[in-house]
Amino acid sequence: MNMPKSGGAMPSSIPGINQISGLQKSFSGGGQGTDSLARRDKFEDSLTISFQLLSSLQSHKLDSTISDFTKRFPIPADHIFLGNIGTATRSMLFSTEKNIGWNHGFHAFDVYRWKPEEVRFFNTTRPYTELAYFLGGRTEQLIETQHTQNIKPNWNILFQYRLINSPGTFKNQKTNHNNYLVSSWFQSANKRYNNYFIILSNKIQSEENGGIKNDKDYLNDPIYSQDRFNIPTQLGGNNYFTRNFFNNTINTGNKYADASFMVRQQYDFGKKDSLVSDSTVIPLFYPRLRFEYSFNYNKYQFEFMDNNADSLYYKKNYGFSIQSAWDTVLKKDTWKEVVNEFSIYQFPDAKNLLQFIKAGIRIQNLQGSFSTSSPSFYNLALLGAYQNVTKNKKWDLEASGMFYLNGFNSGDYTTSVNLKKFSGKQAAYVELGFSNSNRSPSFLFDRRSSFYLDGLKEFKKENDVQLSASFFIPKYNFKLSGNYFLISNYLYYTTFYKLQQEATLFHLIRITAEKKFKIGKNWVWYADVTVQQKSLQSPINVPLLFIRNRFGYDGNLGFKNLNISIGLESRYHSAYKAYSYSPLVGKFFFQDSVTINNIPDLAAFVHFRIRSFRAFLRAENLHTLDPKGNFKFTNNSLAAAGYPYPGMVIRLGIYWSFVN
Repeated sequence: MNMPKSGGAMPSSIPGINQISGLQKSFSGGGQGTDSLARRDKFEDSLTISFQLLSSLQSHKLDSTISDFTKRFPIPADHIFLGNIGTATRSMLFSTEKNIGWNHGFHAFDVYRWKPEEVRFFNTTRPYTELAYFLGGRTEQLIETQHTQNIKPNWNILFQYRLINSPGTFKNQKTNHNNYLVSSWFQSANKRYNNYFIILSNKIQSEENGGIKNDKDYLNDPIYSQDRFNIPTQLGGNNYFTRNFFNNTINTGNKYADASFMVRQQYDFGKKDSLVSDSTVIPLFYPRLRFEYSFNYNKYQFEFMDNNADSLYYKKNYGFSIQSAWDTVLKKDTWKEVVNEFSIYQFPDAKNLLQFIKAGIRIQNLQGSFSTSSPSFYNLALLGAYQNVTKNKKWDLEASGMFYLNGFNSGDYTTSVNLKKFSGKQAAYVELGFSNSNRSPSFLFDRRSSFYLDGLKEFKKENDVQLSASFFIPKYNFKLSGNYFLISNYLYYTTFYKLQQEATLFHLIRITAEKKFKIGKNWVWYADVTVQQKSLQSPINVPLLFIRNRFGYDGNLGFKNLNISIGLESRYHSAYKAYSYSPLVGKFFFQDSVTINNIPDLAAFVHFRIRSFRAFLRAENLHTLDPKGNFKFTNNSLAAAGYPYPGMVIRLGIYWSFVN
């Protein structure tokens, strides 16, 4: 479930923007959404379904496109991952941490987590169910189901579950992730009261092998060409391969778990009205003042365990010794978080809920539990926002900010402003943005954490300024965007466990061009190109060039109910010193010695949709074919030193929707 991340500013949609890959990740469409729970006929045959997010009052439609597989695959196209689905990932495109205040610091598995701010609250005229089954090489599996229905015209419930399981192409890379979600959206009959309810749980389990030993030697050895699973690894020993996805035992690796409970209540004061049609009277309500209260309870547990630890490995890479040659290494951080937030909204135009002023206060209480202490913290923060999404879409303004007034993260702040203009003559959109954040180091940089292994160090708050601009012409299916980052006191890992802060101010520029070319009636070419340039001596490494191409046929082959996409897809990044990975702390770290230089990867695909049935058939990593090695797919690319991608992988995904 890849969904836009929330921030201080409310997200907005651009009509037709989903024509270009990557411009909207999970959904398309939009609207004012001012009366989404209007009365309807429960016996009607057609389905009308929409949803909104906690951070936005806009209404969105489900995405039924099939051209871009990454809208369904958990790992984004610009991410590297450590060999198979479910392992740690990292984007090759530079970005800064968005959240201020307290931060636990464990984010290598974020793409597999469901987050409260990404939960969709539906409104549907009929019960809607979607079943998904995904099967990949070496029995990697993804199973997902979701069901939503309005049990009353003004009350919707949603249940969602996902399992990601992969035994791995290489030894000791088994993954098993489970996500659970139950949510509810209730609106009173007079439309004054809204209640949003969430229960969410993520269980992340990933074996860690520390990378294969002597990657070039073993990858080129014909003894291991038949089965890469036999290549020895740095961690985990000699485990046996199993296809049983009910086997969840992780002897060496990371086990992360989090659970969230949230209730948000809103009460509006405003003007009542009604719409009379024939003999039907539809009640309307136009709010002018809104009071909002949110209660959040979250629990987090982060654990690394190695039941058969190699003392030489930990002495060499982490600088500590264990009692015997093969003993247990266990690190664990546990957090409990309670957040109370109260906000007031004022709507200058009662008929436009996308224009408002917001002011609020947040009180956060934290209880940590580590190997040597169990401290408590609190934070008091002020927040505010202004949004004006005009009805004619010609001028849209979004501004937001938050300031930590007192507590553990006192002095943290973030502010952002986004201005969007539509030019009717050129039929183009121009968007400008500015943001500035001042944030405390994540708790992994605090020596009270069980995962802090470095010597005594003090760190200052990290500060970043970001300027952004984008230009989009729907008529030509073209978008050009740019980001400028200016960063001081940058925090990062320099080895498996050593921490560093860069006091020198540095910058990075990122420019992306996205274009859909139509070649004839049904042949299309999607091209995405990103260029990144950093300042000299900056403690970050990114590829100068990242290119993604998809070329093929999009049409129906003459069949009315068929929508099919057939073609080739490739990704390429220029050579760069890719980040290495530290299994114990679950972090990618900066290194400046090993260069990763892969040839462009290649995949062939057939995606099609017949009414409510969608299927994705793909042959990936075709570039690993080695003509000199009896035409086997053994020319493995590398995500990082010691972490090769698999050879050719066949993936089949089936998604079936039902209207009850």
